[in-house]
Amino acid sequence: KFDVRKRRVEGDIKTEQATQHRVHRVKKMQQSLDKALSRVAMVAVGVMGGASAINSCIYDIDGGKRAIMFNRFPNPLTGETSGIQKYVIKEGTHFKLPYFQDPKVFDVRTRPRAIPTVTGTKDLQMVNITLRLLSRPNMDKLPIIYQQLGLDYDERILPSIANEVLKSVVAQYDAEELLKKREQVSLEVRKQLTQRAQDFNIDLEDISITHLTFGKEFASAIERKQVAQQEAERQKFVVMKAEQERKASVIRAEGEAEAAKMISEALRKGPALLELRRLEAARDITATLAKSKNIVFVPGGGGGGGGFSREKRET
Repeated sequence: KFDVRKRRVEGDIKTEQATQHRVHRVKKMQQSLDKALSRVAMVAVGVMGGASAINSCIYDIDGGKRAIMFNRFPNPLTGETSGIQKYVIKEGTHFKLPYFQDPKVFDVRTRPRAIPTVTGTKDLQMVNITLRLLSRPNMDKLPIIYQQLGLDYDERILPSIANEVLKSVVAQYDAEELLKKREQVSLEVRKQLTQRAQDFNIDLEDISITHLTFGKEFASAIERKQVAQQEAERQKFVVMKAEQERKASVIRAEGEAEAAKMISEALRKGPALLELRRLEAARDITATLAKSKNIVFVPGGGGGGGGFSREKRET
């Protein structure tokens, strides 16, 4: 019994030792795994930090855009001062110092803008005009534009100068002249507006008047004027017609008088004219009777004469 118990105790001890050994190995493997994961995490954090640092050091300028650089502090390495730099950055990928440098991006493509306004003409008629502009900034003057106006330069400048120029130009013309001389008005607006925009370093590619309407009172006045002009033209035609009829009557009377004079002279010279008229009348009568369906020509006897007789046609 003692030997059996001894063997059991020894077996239990060996089992416990084996179990402790396995537990120790598992703990050791777990510690190794924890260390590996920790290292991986540190590497990942380092990579992410490096990527973030690199990303914060570069910036892209897309097509159709330009940028200027703003330095918060002077750069002793390049000798740049603080504030807006005088150079313009073109398209592509560029480097910057995080926090110390901040690029300002401009859209330099041509952009359309419609500007409506209401103004008065020389004869005090109110007119609604819509002006279409195609504008873009002067790329060499972007630092000055940002310092004076900001990125929304077009919102600040174009509506004000467009209204100013339109009011000054339209005030020089009457309402009727605006319709007849629209091309001249457009050229004058383009000339003055281009000069005003250049004072703010803005280039205008195209300027055109797309909409021009007057008030209801002026439209009614134009309609009444057109009706009056049409009535005047009609009366002018009536007068011309009466004049032509008068001239025709005079010419007809002169012709009849001349014809009577000629007939009188012919009768004084002899009966030849009467004989001619008699023959013409006989010819006309013969032609008329020949066309009638109820008249039949019957030849005469002996003397070769003939005559006409009327018959009833049976239907």
